[in-house]
Amino acid sequence: MNRLAVFDCDGTLVDSQAIICRAMREAFVIEQLAPPADSATRRVVGLSLTEAMRALLPEAGHDDHLRLAESYKRAFQGLRAAGEVEEPLFPGIAETLRRLDAEGWMLAVATGKSDRGLKHCLEVHGIERFFVSLQTADRHPSKPHPSMITQAMADAGATPTNTVMIGDTSFDIGMGINAGCLTVGVAWGYHAPAELFDEGAHFVADRPDQLPEILRDGLAAKA
Repeated sequence: MNRLAVFDCDGTLVDSQAIICRAMREAFVIEQLAPPADSATRRVVGLSLTEAMRALLPEAGHDDHLRLAESYKRAFQGLRAAGEVEEPLFPGIAETLRRLDAEGWMLAVATGKSDRGLKHCLEVHGIERFFVSLQTADRHPSKPHPSMITQAMADAGATPTNTVMIGDTSFDIGMGINAGCLTVGVAWGYHAPAELFDEGAHFVADRPDQLPEILRDGLAAKA
């Protein structure tokens, strides 16, 4: 059976917090609302946009959340059209993907990004070729629902026993647990390692180059 490593994107593969926080501030301004603190925005990265808006503005109604999500999309697209979107890969990520690919892992992405946003991000960095499955919030319920991982496993011919979810937030860890997978947190993203362990992470990597060994040993211990 194929081994599958499912990666989150924002906060795991790429450092996108600056542009996400900026687009969120602009979205709230468009809707004539007081922008959230950047620290609050970072807490909801990984959720689908509507769920993120609900978390940031719980007193508002569903229609307001939908409208804010659309304003965020417009703000982000405007920044991209102006050439102001920067989502650099975290140091060591490209090398880690190449190593996992060489070791025979199937790779996938499960992200709160849109199809369009994920495609652009991966193409800019020339890493789209590594992934056999790309799952986004456009076609699935928000994390921590396991739908994205379930589809990635179907695409890769994998099962929960041979699948690992890798992410930087408690939403990623919760999604992996709900799918019955091994879960590996990363310490360079938006939620602290203690939060990831509290959510049920089996391991937390301090650096990308630790991932191949953690994934290999983790699956072996789970077997």
